[in-house]
Amino acid sequence: MALKFDPPFENQYRKLLSDSALSCSSETTGECELPMIDLSNLWSEDEDRRINCAKEIAKASTEWGFFQVSNHGVSMKVLAEMRREQKRLFRLPFEKKSSSGILNGSYRWGTPTAASLKHFSWSEAFHVPLAKLAEEDCCNEEFNSLREVMEELASSMSDLARTLAGVLAENLGYRGDCFPENCDESTCFLRLNHYPPCPFLPETFGLVPHTDSDFLTILHQDQVGGLQLMKDSKWVAVRPNTDALIVNIGDLFQAWSNDVYRSVEHKVMANAKTERYSVAYFLCPSHDSMIGSCEEASPYKKFTFGEFRKQVQEDVKRNGQKVGLSRFLL
Repeated sequence: MALKFDPPFENQYRKLLSDSALSCSSETTGECELPMIDLSNLWSEDEDRRINCAKEIAKASTEWGFFQVSNHGVSMKVLAEMRREQKRLFRLPFEKKSSSGILNGSYRWGTPTAASLKHFSWSEAFHVPLAKLAEEDCCNEEFNSLREVMEELASSMSDLARTLAGVLAENLGYRGDCFPENCDESTCFLRLNHYPPCPFLPETFGLVPHTDSDFLTILHQDQVGGLQLMKDSKWVAVRPNTDALIVNIGDLFQAWSNDVYRSVEHKVMANAKTERYSVAYFLCPSHDSMIGSCEEASPYKKFTFGEFRKQVQEDVKRNGQKVGLSRFLL
């Protein structure tokens, strides 16, 4: 009996999935635990604890490009409400998700342009500009509770992202309140992710290998593993921790810091039997913001965020994958 998929992944990718020569298999070297940073120390009255916490953040951003945080100030109750709303949203029929305009038509699924499995993501998402949440037609009455919890979560994650960005700027000798500029609710995004079970191939990407095209990303994932990152030229699986948030450096921060902080390639592997959920906040500037660098001498040309996004889109369309910062080297 044929399985029914919603979204209709199998119909779209039947040829790719039946061609074993296109396997995207990649070897992992076991499971890792990301550096854990207790952010309560960042707000401590003890100056030594504050300084040491800031050093831990900078060290992890330099050596890993990823870290996780506890006592982060984002309500676990709000995160639980977000997960409930997320499940309710993704369990809608595909036709309603894809054509009804929910969350301003921000629904995406799979990679319809993929010519091989290495460019193919077995996942669906709502990639929502925060500026759209306040618009009247963003959500109908059925999803008012979804909008409310998204707004509350985005506000908390925005505060956290700006705090961490300020710490990283200060580590490079700049005032924390001068960075990030032009990053607010009108420019940032919230992405709701769902990775359905994929019974076809054990090494199918839930999300293809990539780096993030922002300053900082804050991620909350469920207990289902799947996230992997590149560490010392090898793929390592990240042990899930639902009580912590994951933070990773994006391309813009790597360029701004003159490669002091690392935007690390990462991916999600699909699970054969179990669905996976996550929600991510992306700290982005306005499209006309000049990225530049924190010092005059830089390996990169100056570019705006809009120019960077446009180049990424052109590369994905032409090559099936992102090229990223190397496009902007001098």
